[in-house]
Amino acid sequence: MSVEERDETLLATASTDEPQTAAGSRRGGVRLVVVLPLLLFLGLAAVFLYQLVSGHDPKEIPSVLVGKTAPMTVLPALQGASLPDGSPTPGLDLSGPGDGRPVLVNVFASWCAPCREEHPLLMQLAKDKRFRLVAINYKDKPGNARAFLSNLGDPYAAIGVDEKGAATIDWGVYGVPESFLVAPDGEILYKQTGPFTPETIENGLMPAVEKALQREPKDRAKTS
Repeated sequence: MSVEERDETLLATASTDEPQTAAGSRRGGVRLVVVLPLLLFLGLAAVFLYQLVSGHDPKEIPSVLVGKTAPMTVLPALQGASLPDGSPTPGLDLSGPGDGRPVLVNVFASWCAPCREEHPLLMQLAKDKRFRLVAINYKDKPGNARAFLSNLGDPYAAIGVDEKGAATIDWGVYGVPESFLVAPDGEILYKQTGPFTPETIENGLMPAVEKALQREPKDRAKTS
């Protein structure tokens, strides 16, 4: 075979292989498009099965702040709000040691429907003198917040106004309502994502309150 004939044969072979390679690439792409949704479905099914078998509640979102020191939040008062004795409700000040009791910080807003759902439970919790119930009023209008508390009752010993939502960023809040139990030394012992229910109070909050009351007194740690 001459050199020219050999070159022509090689070129013909290469030309024949190119369409096959392109076709193979297209088939590989099609297989990937088919397989990816299947893998995603199987992954979601596995998560659902785990939650079903384990009894895990998907609404229970762990907080990275639990076990950490609470932000030393200081916020202005809700003007026009008053305590049961008629004196103005103070703003929120978590920069100091407080009165030695744990503090339950509830983040609420008048436009939040779940906040209305949990409010009767907060009114009951306010009667428990083992801890202080305080609030952060989140991205709300003062007049609407006052009307909310006037209609449903005001359970809070202090209310801090966070109209722009800047202070709650430090708490990792991404929705309302959320609540945090803070020990006298400043450590966050418990977080409730979403509205309280009788079950979450009995099984989550109350055990955390007992834990807080049994802790040895110590100085407040610096904010993490």
